[in-house]
Amino acid sequence: MIRVVARSTIKVDRVQEFLKLVKELVLETNKEDGCVEYILAKDLNIENTFTFIEKWETMKHLEAHFEAPHFKRIVPQFGALVETAYGREIYEEV
Repeated sequence: MIRVVARSTIKVDRVQEFLKLVKELVLETNKEDGCVEYILAKDLNIENTFTFIEKWETMKHLEAHFEAPHFKRIVPQFGALVETAYGREIYEEV
């Protein structure tokens, strides 16, 4: 299994816009082949910080996700909304 953790701080005045985009992204991604879990979690200590937590059957499934039409359409829109991107960490369960 592959796990992905991607954390970002969103501009305070753009959080609602971000959440609207994320709603569709999460809904569509959870329908993808090989997606075991794809959620967005809100940091309890920093009000505008969010983390995507993902679980994929294989790396090939994750790579296919990056090419999905909804991913390619929605994720580039995050650029204008993000205050700080902390990067994406990809792990393989052992």
